[in-house]
Amino acid sequence: MVKLSAELIEQAAQYTNPVRDRELDLRGYKIPVLENLGATLDQFDTIDFSDNEVRKLDGFPLLKRLKTLLMNNNRICRMGENLERSLPSLSELVLTNNNIQELGDLDPLASVKTLTLLSLLRNPVTNKKHYRLYVINKIPQIRVLDFQKVKLKIYSWSSTTD
Repeated sequence: MVKLSAELIEQAAQYTNPVRDRELDLRGYKIPVLENLGATLDQFDTIDFSDNEVRKLDGFPLLKRLKTLLMNNNRICRMGENLERSLPSLSELVLTNNNIQELGDLDPLASVKTLTLLSLLRNPVTNKKHYRLYVINKIPQIRVLDFQKVKLKIYSWSSTTD
């Protein structure tokens, strides 16, 4: 396991991605804890932490510019509180293939009012009854959940007379 240090952040690949965002690639280092991210100097729109060993989504300094956080293939089972304070522009969060178990574990994401895309595919929580409705209710501004558009479904109650 590698400690996320200022040196590692400086040496990691940095580039403009296909959607013209500045991206920091911290993929596959087996990082266990998110720390020392102040060393990014808030220069990135996207940070890719895929394929690491992170267990808790927290430890962020104020990163006003960060819009997209790629956290797939980690071991995340808990969310930090007050993510909206550290990541005020976060709009896309990919948590595919982690270890989020319970619906209540997602509650801290409700405070992130800028979040419009969320992926929780291949997490145990997706097997819970009413999972999709729960997430949409908790995070009403979400527009894409698990890479499927959130649509308004109107139920009509019809009475049948015999």
